[in-house]
Amino acid sequence: MHNPPTLQSLLITILEDFGCQTGTIHQVTSSEKILRLVAQVGVPDFLIEKIAHIPFGKGIAGAAAARQEAVELCNLQQDLGGIAKPDAQKSGVLGSIAVPIFSPSTGEVIGTLGIGKSLPYEFTVAEKQGLSQFGLAIAAIFHHP
Repeated sequence: MHNPPTLQSLLITILEDFGCQTGTIHQVTSSEKILRLVAQVGVPDFLIEKIAHIPFGKGIAGAAAARQEAVELCNLQQDLGGIAKPDAQKSGVLGSIAVPIFSPSTGEVIGTLGIGKSLPYEFTVAEKQGLSQFGLAIAAIFHHP
């Protein structure tokens, strides 16, 4: 019998598929619209506490959740885009994107998936769509852990 992937193993697969070095998965945990970190790869230890709980609208993940669309920064070291926090520049990530994860049953945002590269990068429409497809797999894990 094949075991379903865990969030951590799925995140590793996503990073490999997209050639990225860092990734996060956040899940909405309350009616107060807070994203809780549930899986991460490559995030420096000093940033973990800062990204453990993110309000909707704050940072890249929070902006993706609030806007219900992908939020991308081509070069995080040069431009915070009015979205990312200054500590994000300490991560060493340059090209980054976060996409919302939607509930298959209600259509509500139930989390976010974020990935980052160590070089400036602009994600293509096809890559954004691919990330959204992974979001469906993550949503399935959220509903059936």
